[in-house]
Amino acid sequence: MTAFPRRAGPPAAEPFTLQDALRHVKEVSDGGEIDATLTSLISVARETCEDRTERTLITTPWRLTLDAFPAAIKLLQPPIIEVQSIVFRDANGVLQTLDPQDYEVDTVSEPGFVVINEGRAWPATARRINAVQVNYTAGYGATAASVPHPLKQWMLLAIGDMFENRNASEERAMVKHAFVDHLLDPYRMMGI
Repeated sequence: MTAFPRRAGPPAAEPFTLQDALRHVKEVSDGGEIDATLTSLISVARETCEDRTERTLITTPWRLTLDAFPAAIKLLQPPIIEVQSIVFRDANGVLQTLDPQDYEVDTVSEPGFVVINEGRAWPATARRINAVQVNYTAGYGATAASVPHPLKQWMLLAIGDMFENRNASEERAMVKHAFVDHLLDPYRMMGI
């Protein structure tokens, strides 16, 4: 069974500024409704892109909880930057932090992995749900410049489409753009 991480905080930034979005939709800042709508759409486009590709775009903290230590811990939402800590409840229920020298983090593979070092063993945990907590960061980097261009282009097109059709209803179906969605294909994790 694959355990899925949860965001442990917001990303370091968004992939676009309000000014980028205003320029793309050819609008002028109004300090009100247009700005608020575009600011929201930037986040929606990023989150949708991340969900569809199963990746993290901008440096973001994640938390993975497990009931016990598996042979290898799979870290989803790559690219993985680093593991900050692995915290667990020992057999007596006492909260402990695993020494980073006891494990190795694979930040090259996608998804990433944590494995116990040779000659070591994962510690015994309390028999309870969420006994292990892995805190890590993932993303292409802390700035918009680090996000791959095809992903940024998809987000801009999504922002433009959502902004243009923000008052759409079921009576006015939006046009699907197959090419636009194919911009994400090389970055999809394919349900790994």
